[in-house]
Amino acid sequence: MAHPLIPQLEALAKDLLTQAGYELRGVQLHSHRIPLTLQVLVQKADGSDISLDECASLSAPLGEAIEAAELLPGAYVLEISSPGIGEELHDDRDFRSFRGFPVEVLFRDGKGAETRREGLLLERDAEAVHLNLRGRPLRIPRDEVIAVRLVTASGDS
Repeated sequence: MAHPLIPQLEALAKDLLTQAGYELRGVQLHSHRIPLTLQVLVQKADGSDISLDECASLSAPLGEAIEAAELLPGAYVLEISSPGIGEELHDDRDFRSFRGFPVEVLFRDGKGAETRREGLLLERDAEAVHLNLRGRPLRIPRDEVIAVRLVTASGDS
């Protein structure tokens, strides 16, 4: 379950980032860490990755906006980064951008058991996620997919 502050943090970050010419790709609040860690994933408006300097330049204004809104009581760490390895793919843009990349798909098979498969992402269409699994096509129905995540190449895909 998502932290109850996520919608407010997303709205705040989205407004600030849009005005600065960036796009919010996700917000995660890691409340189990001490101090609390807020991770904000950002891309340029054209979908390209942002640089470390751009991450650094966004940190102060975003931190100030969060402080002004008094959303996070106490100490916290603000991490601004570009989506990458380990990140889940969510929308059509993600699936187009990472076509050909190694991914891990977590899904429920026909018997309801959770299963993982790693392969190269071919595409996602209205019915399924398609992978290249060691040279063989694999079709996983979308209604069975729990998550699709970028992974590092393992050499067996």
